[in-house]
Amino acid sequence: MSTGFYYDERTFWFGGGNYALTVPVGGLMQPLVAGGLPEGPETKRRLVNLMNATGLIGDVTTRSATEATRDDLLRVHPESYLTRFKEMSDAGGGEIGLRAPFGSGGYEQAALSTGLSKQALADVMAGTVQQAYALSRPPGHHCLPDFPNGFCLLANIAIALQAARQDAPLRAVILDWDVHHGNGTEAIYLDDPDTLTISIHQEHNYPMDTGDADVTGVNHSNINIPLPPGAGHVTYLQAMDRIVRPAIDRFKPDIIIVACGFDAAAVDPLSRMLATADTFRQMTLRIQDVARAHCDGRLLLVHEGGYSEVYVPFCGHATIEALLGIGDGHPHHAPDPLAQTFALRQPSEKFEAFLSDWVDDLARFHRT
Repeated sequence: MSTGFYYDERTFWFGGGNYALTVPVGGLMQPLVAGGLPEGPETKRRLVNLMNATGLIGDVTTRSATEATRDDLLRVHPESYLTRFKEMSDAGGGEIGLRAPFGSGGYEQAALSTGLSKQALADVMAGTVQQAYALSRPPGHHCLPDFPNGFCLLANIAIALQAARQDAPLRAVILDWDVHHGNGTEAIYLDDPDTLTISIHQEHNYPMDTGDADVTGVNHSNINIPLPPGAGHVTYLQAMDRIVRPAIDRFKPDIIIVACGFDAAAVDPLSRMLATADTFRQMTLRIQDVARAHCDGRLLLVHEGGYSEVYVPFCGHATIEALLGIGDGHPHHAPDPLAQTFALRQPSEKFEAFLSDWVDDLARFHRT
């Protein structure tokens, strides 16, 4: 099974200005030693570094891409937004929406990030590769057509999907397991019966006013799975088994795209969940199995969030290992150095029972 891995060093050079976590520096907010937004390049670059160190990079087909064109972007974003973004980028950068700052050249870097997703999806649909991982940066799942937010400036997945739909109609599933609600993707496809959007996220983390389960779209084509803080490994797999898999089985897609964020991990600074590298491995194996059942294995994962420079590389490595069908004992396997620690920090038996009921309640709601 051929697996494409799409990345470009130029996307790692994207900068967002002088922030401390998500707050602009100034007044009583002191600069950090490392500086900048948590959405920095090192989580992604260190994933590539780890793949090089283990040899996993040799097991995938590595490719880059060209920038998404203006016509590509216009299928999702209005001309007025793109013009303003480009003008500000040329003038040195700034911030258009909410928590979506960018520097000089940010427009072109964002278009390249989108281009990686677009090329990866085009190659999957053409059969050049059967499955692919796009290491897109900046991310895209929070970006509405005319309002960027949450570090997201262009709707990477939606632009890639709309480009692919120029060649043929596609029934698509977009599964978002980033810890934050995929509000941008939801807004774009809420009334599209040919696109099933599913978001598993920490309830009311970001954005705090979106992501409730009762937002279901036309023909229940939008599924939100809000989980309480502290939901761990078992709960994520229960959500996959009891809600995600049945929904995709009913929908019968031509392609599955995953908004693949690693910020549900146990040490992420922007969440309070307890997922592990193995959580992402097991979710990937499950969604890969669904893709084989419905769309001849056509599967694309597009990188979204994840802000622990230490742990994101191991989560990403485990995910790509799962795509390749390798694990313990393989010479290119990367053991999780924090696996034992995070196993001890999983929810207690009583809390897991509560979480299981939580997932069951959501499953019943989404079956109606």
